[in-house]
Amino acid sequence: MASVVIYTRQFCGYCSAAKRLLDSKGVAYEEHDATHAPALREEMTQRTNGRRTFPQIFIGDRHVGGCDDLHALDRSGELDALLAA
Repeated sequence: MASVVIYTRQFCGYCSAAKRLLDSKGVAYEEHDATHAPALREEMTQRTNGRRTFPQIFIGDRHVGGCDDLHALDRSGELDALLAA
């Protein structure tokens, strides 16, 4: 299974929704809570080519995007294939 990294912040409904989807699929993920961590926010911004919204999700080496992007991949059937790679 591909590695999954998700950058989050506290009290973020989109972060919670993305994690719920991953949890429902039994996916283990590495969460980086950037709420009080400017260095993590900067790391996320660099990895995403400037995107600053939360969450930001990576599957393997691929930047998936945010919560809406993750759910769109799930609806299209692409998410399971990405996770299996």
